[in-house]
Amino acid sequence: MNAVLQEVAHRPWPLPAGPWAMAQSWHDLLFAHWPVDAGRLRALIPDRLEIDSFDGQPWLAVVPFRMSGVRLRGTPAVPWLSVFPDLNVRTYVRYGGKPGVWFFSLDASNSLAVAIARAWFHLPYFRARMSCAERGGWIQYQSERTHRGALAGSLKGRYHPIGETFFPRRGTLEYFLTERYLLYTADGSGHIIRGEIHHPPWPLRCAAAEFDLNTMANSLNLALELPSLLHFAKRQDVLVLRPERLA
Repeated sequence: MNAVLQEVAHRPWPLPAGPWAMAQSWHDLLFAHWPVDAGRLRALIPDRLEIDSFDGQPWLAVVPFRMSGVRLRGTPAVPWLSVFPDLNVRTYVRYGGKPGVWFFSLDASNSLAVAIARAWFHLPYFRARMSCAERGGWIQYQSERTHRGALAGSLKGRYHPIGETFFPRRGTLEYFLTERYLLYTADGSGHIIRGEIHHPPWPLRCAAAEFDLNTMANSLNLALELPSLLHFAKRQDVLVLRPERLA
């Protein structure tokens, strides 16, 4: 992760001072994006946050992948805790002019990781029964939410990369959708929490995907048909800084 810290020229603002809090690596990640109605999305986002859009169009993403090397600073990565599939549903927001990601849900197969993320980062993590494996050049992915009291959410499908790797250029839609270095969430009292993350520029490829089942946005009353944009990333190393509560 020291090499990750040395690569900062691409960031839209300087890396904050202070130690990172968590390290993790993301593998076989799919960005599946849909354009969504701004009015419907506005009703789902706290008023203090501005919906971020590209040429007036907001977007929603379903992002399946798997994690490895997940650990808090000062602790080792252990196999039973540090390696598991992850799945999130997200959109894009701004606060004080700074763009970031708003998560509607995050699902993981590791119960302890879910508990830590909910308690410390105030992220809407849920336990799920999940699998992620490469077969015949496709990433076969399946997730079914099992968290007690949570609304249902399932994803079953497969995806694979197409074409050469490229790095999104500033001003493009691909850059808008992926190069995000802030996470926004809210605590139980409705206060906005912001967390910085850091990683190298995204190495993207175009992708193909087939979904047999996708109910991840049903609880948002947003029906998702075939995604408009699909991108794949083989690996991304990520550092998460301590979250802060906004005044």
